[in-house]
Amino acid sequence: MVEPKGEDRVRGFRFRRLEKPEEFRHAEELQRTLPDPEGAAAVPAILQRVLQENGGIAAGAFADIYLAGCSIATLGWDGTTLYYYAHQTVVRPEYQNHHVGFRLLAFLREEVLRQGLPEIRWTFDPLSSRAAWLSVRRLGAVPDRYHSQYLGQPPDDVSRGLEPDQLRVRWAIAAPSVEERLGGAGPTREEQAARWRSSGAIVDTEPGESGLRVPTAVSEPTGASAHLEVPFDLASIREHEAASLRRWRHAVRDAFRAALDLEYVVDDFAVVTAEHERRAFYLLARPPSPNAPA
Repeated sequence: MVEPKGEDRVRGFRFRRLEKPEEFRHAEELQRTLPDPEGAAAVPAILQRVLQENGGIAAGAFADIYLAGCSIATLGWDGTTLYYYAHQTVVRPEYQNHHVGFRLLAFLREEVLRQGLPEIRWTFDPLSSRAAWLSVRRLGAVPDRYHSQYLGQPPDDVSRGLEPDQLRVRWAIAAPSVEERLGGAGPTREEQAARWRSSGAIVDTEPGESGLRVPTAVSEPTGASAHLEVPFDLASIREHEAASLRRWRHAVRDAFRAALDLEYVVDDFAVVTAEHERRAFYLLARPPSPNAPA
């Protein structure tokens, strides 16, 4: 497959279901080219085809005929709700600043809405601010479950020794709040920064030897709102502060478990600039007491 060059690569994208055998093969190749850091295997072309023809969805983002990204989802059932589970959404690095992942999931949403189903779920590494920004901030999905060692320990050449935890989100695709987020509405950066300043920290951090932040303590949330810090740039932590990776993993794991056990709800994700430093936070709210006056 010939890669388009220059402006042709970013002029526009078409989003549709994969159709031809070579498209399924290209989607498999794309997944193998960009291995999942948690060790999730690529979905073989034949399985994508089977899913496509038996209730699943294999979608692609195309720049002309070039596959820029793909998303693969299957039907799920938890005993009460029929939903879709988005197993893989992969975008080539050169297209990751063109909102292709966002638009792929928006396309997936339209396909699921046409089938009359209410929800899409997926998981991502809770330390990834990029994934959290897309899932929580841009799309309005709500984290509800923390999985430790979700896929078992992957090879060290993939994970670099980082335990593969995952955060599950539920995306209520017909909710008005989701419609608002998809339309670009939501709190401004200033409003998010004000909320961050007025909320309590669950993960305390300080600059490490490299200047990048590392966690120093974890506490339970107690107030009406809280924030949970994660690395602003996980790749920089891997490169320049690798010794802190396990500290980050265990701090965020303990913080999420404490917050979810106390029924706090993650309802936003913010990137805040404070003293010329960019920092990333999940924003949490305590649900109102059932005995509180209406």
